[in-house]
Amino acid sequence: MAKKKGHGHHGGAWKVAYADFVTAMMALFLVLWLVSQDQKIKEAVERSFRNPFASITKESTGIIPAPKETMTVLARNGNFDSASAIELNMLRKIADDLTAMLSTNPESAEQNPLDLEITPEGMRISVFDRNNKPIFEPASAEFTPYGTWIFTTLAWQISRFTNNFIVELEGHTEKGCTYSDGVRDPWDLSADRANASRRKLVEHDVIPSQIRKVAGYADTQPMPNLEPTSVSNRRVSVLLKVKPGNR
Repeated sequence: MAKKKGHGHHGGAWKVAYADFVTAMMALFLVLWLVSQDQKIKEAVERSFRNPFASITKESTGIIPAPKETMTVLARNGNFDSASAIELNMLRKIADDLTAMLSTNPESAEQNPLDLEITPEGMRISVFDRNNKPIFEPASAEFTPYGTWIFTTLAWQISRFTNNFIVELEGHTEKGCTYSDGVRDPWDLSADRANASRRKLVEHDVIPSQIRKVAGYADTQPMPNLEPTSVSNRRVSVLLKVKPGNR
């Protein structure tokens, strides 16, 4: 006697279709919810996708907002009142990536050309114009090939987080520095080098409006614990500062 064919093997197709329908409806509701939110919520969601390991809000170092008394402790210990956990994580990411990229260049292996310092306002990146690894041609504001590589790398890192930071550039020289005939004095040299750095950053995708200050300080601001005549004072400082509206 022939057995009747059952329909048990064909009963699961509707489940797949229903699962697809539920997934599509969930995606639709999420999109509708996001569109209806204010700008701050949209920016927080955008930051979470750009940096998924950072906090969603500036009131917390995690997903759930922390109480005010906890944030007081965080602010006192980590300057979270000036730069939020999100911005600090981004700055640390920039610092880590810069260090990693520099390590791939044999010319940077012997002596690090950068000094990275996290500050209450953001991060200061000091780019040193050392004699053995010069960033600029002697006594001028023309980049060496090595200097071009350094600032191209720096520009790429900054441009990744365009919406979060403003940029300030400061040129510095050592006391008694030499300068070319086309430069009148150390003030001109330090300012010209800062402005050359600005042009190089903009050339490699840093938005011009992101740069808020370009200044030359000659030999008036030597590095801490260094003699004013030390060549280590010859540098360009790139300051990444948190936008006032983001604090």
